[in-house]
Amino acid sequence: MENVVIIGSGPAGWTAALYAARANLNPVVLTGAQPGGLLTTTSIVENFPGFPEGVDGTELMMRMQKQAERFGAQTQYGALVTKVDLSRRPFKVWLDEDVIETKTLIIAAGASHKHLGLKNEDLLEKKGVTYCATCDGALPMFRNQPLVVVGGGDSACEEATYLTRFASKVYLVHRRNELRASRIMAERALGNPKIQPVWDSVVEDIYDVSKDMVTGVKLKNVKTGQTSDLACAGVFVAIGHMPNTAIFKGQIEIADDGYIICKKGTQTSVPGVFACGDCVDRTYRQAITAAGTGCSAAIDAERFLGHEGH
Repeated sequence: MENVVIIGSGPAGWTAALYAARANLNPVVLTGAQPGGLLTTTSIVENFPGFPEGVDGTELMMRMQKQAERFGAQTQYGALVTKVDLSRRPFKVWLDEDVIETKTLIIAAGASHKHLGLKNEDLLEKKGVTYCATCDGALPMFRNQPLVVVGGGDSACEEATYLTRFASKVYLVHRRNELRASRIMAERALGNPKIQPVWDSVVEDIYDVSKDMVTGVKLKNVKTGQTSDLACAGVFVAIGHMPNTAIFKGQIEIADDGYIICKKGTQTSVPGVFACGDCVDRTYRQAITAAGTGCSAAIDAERFLGHEGH
């Protein structure tokens, strides 16, 4: 029987683990398939306080993990949660056939990259279609080639800027006629001579499945309806994220868009189950705000257990 089980190992999960561990609750962190969360797909994090020169996303997560483990947090790597039972306490969490019972649960499951929803997108994934420039941008298949980045937010601008290190040209395809990214990220992208914005456009298709590699995209102008082809060797999709909350549906209250609803602080609709980070936050979605809600979730769990005399 565990005091606290934390699902997720991004900034929210590790901060929750740190606070719960320092409260002598011996939390168990289930890392999931992507230890460190989405932040590990980012190269340099420039806006996390305390790192004036910036810090590598993976390094930041490793430091958080080390800090939490120093106070007694336990880590289960690659622990994929397949099912939960939150109908009664103790709560049950299934990792394939193994079951963990816990007095409280902190959900810090984060979010995943959204897809365009195209058939050829799935067929050409890892063959030129990718969702992480820092993971794949330096691959030989993309070097000195024209590349397409889809999106208009901070992530898209960061991906496009990063890809200019390797690409001959980067086309930034956005459905509107201006970026929704923060001013500093937008200016950095649009000021780069290697980046060419393609306004008011969406990707309708990706070529070429018959060649088992990306050779270009079919674009549609949303204002004129005209279509055109654009040659490229890679498509980097950066259109936002989707909360990883599917396994909790029917167990706790979740909004139509997949985000967990918290009533008071980080408390979900089930007493003793708390949620934090990007599976809750549809507004800010920053590493520092995720860490803050992770702290809150751990304190809420500690107080919940304290009221019960644990």
